[in-house]
Order: sequence, then structure tokens, then C-alpha cells
Amino acid sequence: MLRFYTAGESHGKGIFAYLEGFPANFPVDFDFINREMARRQKGYGRGGRMKIEKDRVEFLSGVRLGKTLGSPILMAVWNRDYKNWEEVMRPEPGQLPPEKKVTRPRPGHADLPGVLKYGFDDVRNVLERSSARETAGRVAAGALCKDLLRRLGIEVGSFVLSIGSAQVPMEAIEGKSFKELFENAENSQVRIPVSDPEVEETFKREIDGAKAKGESLGGVFVVFATGVPVGLGSHTQWDKRLDGRIAQAIMSIQAIKGVEIGLGFEAARLPGSKVHDEIFYSQERGFYRLTNNAGGIEGGITNGEPIVVKAAMKPIPTLYKPLRSVDIKTKEPFEASVERSDVCAVPAAAVVGEAMLAIVITAALLERYPADSFEELRLLFY
Repeated sequence: MLRFYTAGESHGKGIFAYLEGFPANFPVDFDFINREMARRQKGYGRGGRMKIEKDRVEFLSGVRLGKTLGSPILMAVWNRDYKNWEEVMRPEPGQLPPEKKVTRPRPGHADLPGVLKYGFDDVRNVLERSSARETAGRVAAGALCKDLLRRLGIEVGSFVLSIGSAQVPMEAIEGKSFKELFENAENSQVRIPVSDPEVEETFKREIDGAKAKGESLGGVFVVFATGVPVGLGSHTQWDKRLDGRIAQAIMSIQAIKGVEIGLGFEAARLPGSKVHDEIFYSQERGFYRLTNNAGGIEGGITNGEPIVVKAAMKPIPTLYKPLRSVDIKTKEPFEASVERSDVCAVPAAAVVGEAMLAIVITAALLERYPADSFEELRLLFY
């Protein structure tokens, strides 16, 4: 069973990813993994942190001479900015001056619920871990899983559909392959799946306008996987259903407030004849469908069609035009504290979504094709 965890704080020494159950003898593509880390840091509307951190992965265990050992893999993404935060983030005992404590929780964050849950008198104890900086660990682990999947012919990608009120014209993407949509997104600063400078400029103006007002923006992105075999997941128990596992994984990404698979909510507004994918058969293709409204999953099991997931991201809650809050110490009203933040991180969130989808698919793949080594996995898979 593949197990995955992250550890670390936003301004601590680093962010760490732990993977257990990954097959042995897999040749790690270090360049690919670091390219994935760089993709997470791109996107129009990102903040100053991206200029400081140039994320690269260091393997601390589980890999020797370029290949996985089958033992637990520990990956580190060191925080270059730690030297500027060591006084307030050091693990050694000590007392902080009162002015170094954060006592003003920000609306929309985990700040206040976390403080009340754990009894802290410093919001930093919560915000450091709840920060989206944690997703560096997700992308590190997800990149290794993506690397494995692509060697088996399974490709994972993403693209952005909307940011704020700016939307990709749906007629511009109809009929295009996922490969083409992904390639277009990779060449776009806002990761939209069309090669249209006018549409790109519309998205940039939306972000610039929000920045000028001290606002932030959310949006909608799509994550997909092609080449996925039939039979991943199961209908036999609630926690084995692959769509449920994917939804939980995507929903766990910071600021994600909605997840759809296939038609999603649109299916609730249509008659059944317009929703369900009719089944066909030929000797060359076997069973197949002409539509993919189910998003590649029926009854919690992959059906051989591409997995298609849509996610809605709320605006980042840290605003340069702070919202009102209450000091946890004095109980007096204040404007919420401002941590360094992005105006828009939807393009980056899409990359994190790829990582989470890759991790879930890899886990399900190893359940269906249990293998101790990559060579054994390839034999079972093919």
C-alpha cells in the first residue's frame, strides 16, 4: 500500500515528503522532478516568495545510485528563506518577545480555528503549517508518481478554465485532445488551454485589476489523466471508490472548495439520456464509449476513458487590503495581519492538483498490480 505524508512549516528549515510502498529499482528522473517543482512556482499573479525560493528536491532516503530501494522515500525541499526567520522558527527552547507573536487571525484561514483547537497564544503555530508552501512536498512526491505513471503510458496534466470573471471560451477547446490542451497551457502564463493572445490578455487584466485593488482571485482548473487502465478502484466499499479518493485528495489542497468529476454538477441539470455514456464494442478497441460524461469513473472504478476532474479554488484569503478581525489576546477589533501572499495562484494550484491525482492513481495502480519492483510492475501491467 502506498502511503504519503508531508511535514514542515512555511518558514521552517524545509518542506518534506514521505512515500512508503513505492516499487524498488525505479530509475528516478531527477531533472523531471525538479522541472515539476519549477512549474508549481510559475504563474501570473504570484508573490515575492517565488523570487526567493527556487525549489529543488533532495532525496534523504530510499534512493541509491539513481534508483529506488523499495524502502521509505524521504524528500526534502529546503527553504532558502529560513535564515531570515530562524529567530522565530528555531526548534530550540526560548521565549519570543511579545511583538514577535502573531495575535491577529486572518479571515478565511485556519488561523482562528487552529488557535482555538490547540490552545495557542501565537497564530504562527497554525499559519506556518496551513500555508500553501506545504504543497511543495505534495508536488515532490507527486512528481515521482507522475514519473512512474508516464513510463507506463499514463499521462497526467492540467489547465485553467477561469480566473475571477475571466473565462476560457468553451468553443475554443471543444474537439481538442488533452495533449493539445496541456501543451497550450504549458505555454501560457495563466495556464489556459488556448493559444490566443487576446484571451491570455483578458486573464492578465483580471489579475492586474485585482492587485490594484488589494484583492485576490480564485478560479477553476481541470486535472486529467489519460491512458488509465480499466479496473482501478472498487465499488465494494465507500473508501475504495476511486472517485471518492480523488475528490478527497483534490479537496485537501489549500483553498479548494469544490470538486467535480466528469460532468459533475451539470449532470444534475440534464436528463439521463444526456448524461450516461453509451457502450460500444469492436474487435479492435474492445468496449468503448463515444462520450466521457462520467469522467473516466463509473461506480468508483476506472472504465478506460480519461479521468477528468474539475476543481474550484476560492480567492486567497491573505489580502493586501486586510479584512476585519479580532485580536486573540486583547479581543479588540483590528485589521487582519498580512503575510506575504499571491494575488492569484490558480495556475499553481492546477499543478498541485496534478500531483495529488498522480499519487491517488499510483496508489490504486499498485493495489491492482501489486509489485515489489518496477520491472515486476511493468510485467503485470502489460
